[in-house]
Amino acid sequence: MPGPFAVYPTLRARTYLPVFEAGLGQTLIPAHINQNLSAEIAPRLRKPSNRMSVAVPRKLYQPLTIAIALVFVYFTVLLKLGSDWWVDENYSHGLLIPFVIGYILWLEQGRFAEVLTSPAALWGGIGVGMSLLALWAGVAGAELFVQRLSLVLMIASILIYFWGFRLLRLVAVPLALLILSIPIPQIVFNRIAFPLQLFASRCAVAAMSFFSIPVLRQGNIIELMPLGASEPKRLAVVEACSGIRSLMTLVTLAVVYAYFTKPRVAQTSVCDSDSKSSQTEVRATNFLKRFTFWRSLILVVAAVPIAILTNALRVSGTGVLAHYYGTRVADGFFHTFSGWVIYIAAAVLLFATGWVLDRFARFGKMDKISIHSVNPVNPV
Repeated sequence: MPGPFAVYPTLRARTYLPVFEAGLGQTLIPAHINQNLSAEIAPRLRKPSNRMSVAVPRKLYQPLTIAIALVFVYFTVLLKLGSDWWVDENYSHGLLIPFVIGYILWLEQGRFAEVLTSPAALWGGIGVGMSLLALWAGVAGAELFVQRLSLVLMIASILIYFWGFRLLRLVAVPLALLILSIPIPQIVFNRIAFPLQLFASRCAVAAMSFFSIPVLRQGNIIELMPLGASEPKRLAVVEACSGIRSLMTLVTLAVVYAYFTKPRVAQTSVCDSDSKSSQTEVRATNFLKRFTFWRSLILVVAAVPIAILTNALRVSGTGVLAHYYGTRVADGFFHTFSGWVIYIAAAVLLFATGWVLDRFARFGKMDKISIHSVNPVNPV
């Protein structure tokens, strides 16, 4: 047993401090001595402050690991895809797709946290195996389209494997945008572009004939006699004038427009005990879901004829102007400027189609539905 005074060494020096014994086996340290002792011990127990600790939530480890693995496996595929976006003007809109997808995923993060995960390891594993097989076949056959499609299939399969089909439905739009940004095989591209060239040239000849302009068409070549010219001139409706470029871009724009202008159910205060009001809300919600699907489908499908017809109008206008002002209107600044004007006109027609669909839906909607262009995950 220690006496009324005991000695305890401190951590810095061998100095001794008096400690008094109290009743019931307790030991009391004077207040001024206790403060000094705490000041001596605390620096030794405190972690160094010059270290920077970055805390990553545990729930982000899995997505980050999967993303790093995907980039490692598909690095050359992604590199070549980005190069094609930069070089190929038909798919230059692909440069914006990663940013649009990132913004959509950021908007949907609340729904991601609320969705009930039900992993489907069997289907996901089958999809991963098929993706790797497609990647191997694409590399062995030097087919870029197959390699890039395997990336989309791999992403979908991983989502199914770890989180299930419910989460896959939430990312359907980003996956669709990724598919639309992938250049199609050249043989398929030519099978689409050449008929569009012939259609545009026929429309141009019909428009020139309507204005009593003598013209001759041979395939996609238009031969005409400009005013004041001594010999006929030829206009070629080349691949760039086929309209496939505006077709690809406008379909992508239609998907984005349909997503960001989805209708929503208005926030109303309805008593839960009122069965009639509850049934009305259910019918309104079902109507809204059906309308949203058909509205999106109509917008995407309508983008195809809008792009083709507006491009035909551009080629026809160029042919008519070439008769009065010469073939120089088909080159240089006027050609580029007319392309932008026609594309803006096509976008306006697409937006007008969505507006008409919304107005049409208002006549048949129920009292509990309001059609508004709002943030899909942050309704006001």
